[in-house]
Amino acid sequence: MPLLFRYFFRYARATLQSRYNSGVRLRIREFEKPDLETLWRIDQACFDAQLAYSRTELALYMGRPGSFTLVAEAEGGEVSGNGKAPAAILGFIVAEIRRKSGHIITIDVVAEARRAGVGSALLGAAEEELLRAGAVAVALETPVNNAAAIRFYKQKGYFVEKTVAGYYSNHMDALVMTKELPRSLVR
Repeated sequence: MPLLFRYFFRYARATLQSRYNSGVRLRIREFEKPDLETLWRIDQACFDAQLAYSRTELALYMGRPGSFTLVAEAEGGEVSGNGKAPAAILGFIVAEIRRKSGHIITIDVVAEARRAGVGSALLGAAEEELLRAGAVAVALETPVNNAAAIRFYKQKGYFVEKTVAGYYSNHMDALVMTKELPRSLVR
């Protein structure tokens, strides 16, 4: 990745903010290695044991060529004796690009932060990065029984392309949902 692109992207990521709950600022940033344990715990809490990734699987997906992980955290932690408390991680997204296609591997948001714009901010930031990297479309899989996720993705412009029988380890079917990325996302 060219140096100028890296600089621009880090700057853009650091300044992306949205409102979360009662005035807490949300910041989207790149994954850092010390985040792995927290992200794995969030994944374990977000999904049924047969759908959640093992620590090793999550690390492998995050480390694949062409993949990236974005982390959403609440800014402005409470003031303590030695300054502000560390920002709380509210969620994350793992995505990848192959040729001209993006793929959302997982998007996880802690229960307390759902329906507050965290997932939307993460998905939007990932779509922007995929578009800048040359993707023209993005796909993802979701369990057929996850009505909230299906509704969320449809609101974001995804449509059901097909059903894959027995996709998950518990033999549950998955919906493959796709979206064309509009050129207008590039800033």
